[in-house]
Amino acid sequence: MAPAHALTVREYAQADAAWAETLTAEFGGRLQARRGEVVDVLALPGLVAEAEGRRIGLLTYRVDGDECELAFVMATERFRGAGSALLEALRGRAEGCRLIWLVTTNDNVDAIRFYQRRGFVLRALRPGAVDEARRLLKPSIPALGDHGIPLRDELELELPLA
Repeated sequence: MAPAHALTVREYAQADAAWAETLTAEFGGRLQARRGEVVDVLALPGLVAEAEGRRIGLLTYRVDGDECELAFVMATERFRGAGSALLEALRGRAEGCRLIWLVTTNDNVDAIRFYQRRGFVLRALRPGAVDEARRLLKPSIPALGDHGIPLRDELELELPLA
C-alpha cells in the first residue's frame, strides 16, 4: 500500500471528461437515478485523486443550502487511500454545510462499510426505490447488484459536520 502522502487531490477538469465517462460506465453511466430523479453526476463539480501521475479516483458533489450531496465516488485502485482523500477534500469544500449526505443501494456492502467507518450514519431507507427507478426512470438498472444481491432499495447516509 502506497503512503498517503503519495496521493494528491485536485479539481475535476474538462480534460478528465473522457476518463470520467469510462469510469461512470462501470456504474450505469453518468446518469444516476436516486431519490426519484436522474442526476448527471459528471455535470457537477468534482475532485480527482492522483497517485504517481495517474488518476485513481473521482468524486462529484453539489452543495444545496447547508447540505452537501456526495453524488458519485469511485476509486480505481482500492486500498490506496483515494476514497478517504477525496472524502477529506470534500469536507473542505463543504464549508458552511451542516452535513454531507449520499445515496447508495442495498447491495453496495463494501461502500456501506467504507462510509460507516468514516462516520456516516443511516439517515433513510427507501424500500423498493431502486425497483421504482428501474421501472420509471432508468430501465437499464440491473436486477442483481454486487455479490449477487437483488438490487431493490436505496439507503441514504449522512455525515454530520462540526
